[in-house]
Amino acid sequence: MNSTTNRTPLDQNRAPIHEALEQFRQMRVVPFDVPGHKRGRGNPELTAFLGQQCVSVDVNSMKPLDNLCHPVSVIREAEQLAAEAFGAAEAFLMVGGTTSAVQSMVLTACKRGDEIILPRNVHRSVINALVLCGAVPVYVNPEVDHRLGISLGMKLSQVEKAIQEHPNAVAVLVNNPTYYGICSDLRGIVKLAHEHGMLFLADEAHGTHFYFGKDLPVSAMEAGADMASVSMHKSGGSLTQSSFLLAGPNVHAGYVRQIINLTQTTSGSYLLMSSLDISRRNLALRGEEIFGKVREIAEYARAEINSIGGYYAFGPEMINGDSIYDFDPIKLSIHTLDIGLAGIEVYDLLRDDYDIQIEFGDIGNILAYLSIGDRIQEVERLVSALAEIRRRYQHDKTGMLSQEYIDPQVIVSPQEAFYAEKESLPILETKGKVCSEFVMCYPPGIPILAPGEMITEDILNYILYAKEKGCSMTGPEDPEILRLNVLK
Repeated sequence: MNSTTNRTPLDQNRAPIHEALEQFRQMRVVPFDVPGHKRGRGNPELTAFLGQQCVSVDVNSMKPLDNLCHPVSVIREAEQLAAEAFGAAEAFLMVGGTTSAVQSMVLTACKRGDEIILPRNVHRSVINALVLCGAVPVYVNPEVDHRLGISLGMKLSQVEKAIQEHPNAVAVLVNNPTYYGICSDLRGIVKLAHEHGMLFLADEAHGTHFYFGKDLPVSAMEAGADMASVSMHKSGGSLTQSSFLLAGPNVHAGYVRQIINLTQTTSGSYLLMSSLDISRRNLALRGEEIFGKVREIAEYARAEINSIGGYYAFGPEMINGDSIYDFDPIKLSIHTLDIGLAGIEVYDLLRDDYDIQIEFGDIGNILAYLSIGDRIQEVERLVSALAEIRRRYQHDKTGMLSQEYIDPQVIVSPQEAFYAEKESLPILETKGKVCSEFVMCYPPGIPILAPGEMITEDILNYILYAKEKGCSMTGPEDPEILRLNVLK
């Protein structure tokens, strides 16, 4: 249980894992260990594809390079630098993505039968963790913006009510921000949780920049969170699948490491770890300047898109101090229904007709993910494409679904439902049954149905509509989603 307050400031110019790998490369060590490609010699096609420099540092744990499961040297140094940069007591390098970080966070806080308070619009990884540990969700169902059809943040009054009704809950979990950029009152919720002896956990998959930018919503660690999962590979610039798990001073770091080691690989990728190390250094040294420029691009993009007509690129004007306590101004979320097109239809048109790949499209909105690698010329290309799509394809929106979120009816815990005796039924015959698997559009990976929830007519209509519009549906055993597994 360390605190950053008593530490001697560290040199954020350092990147210990990267430095150790460069030193190792110069040593010309003869490899009689794994990986079997032996610095690329055994797989020339892979080497040609990735490059000799890359495969030469795709190595395994050894004394000079430390060990991710029990770091004592360069990996430990990298974690300490990350903890200081993020304002945390501890930081853990995660090579299984933020899914692994979120699951480790929940598994640290919860055991079988424990209650955890959380919004239902969480990523699948949160509910997966409940399947693994047997904790029971207490959902604070967020309000919905009926114009945009999106779920909002957790209201302080809703969290307080949930705590009063479930005083034995062990933790409160919040998204900071949501996929659409909406933030809850973190400081207020942290205060409530701690007053009642509960841990505060934050899924900050989309909040890396909060730690380094200026005039952005508060980060979880600054708000006093006990743990936070940060997708460094999203807005932070590291390689895909690399993330940080952050912990505050009231969480036992040794226990967290044990939990991480239950599920994380013992063969941590040095490509991923060095990318975390280098990217942390980049943001620690230049993050405020970098994200200031990204914010300028986002504000320019919103203004240009809103001037087209028909679209609504929503932003900080939505803040109401409660269900939208704050807004991430770097998020470029765009409502499309007013031109008569679902978000997924605009997503497909941008990719297929204009060679523009955005993050996701769903029933009513698209998200163009802006981060440290974006330039104004690409944004101008996106704006032009959206204007042309409106001109070519706009039509009446009558009959289109708008609501992204349907309140679930939780009948049994996710773990109980996932492992229960089940049967497979045609999807149209499942109304009134309890689902035993996940159904979701990915991205964003927020379940439409999760194990233990009642299948209703509204949910079935939503699934069928999303399939018809071309959403990428994942989760069920049946890849065609013609059948669902339900409790017998």
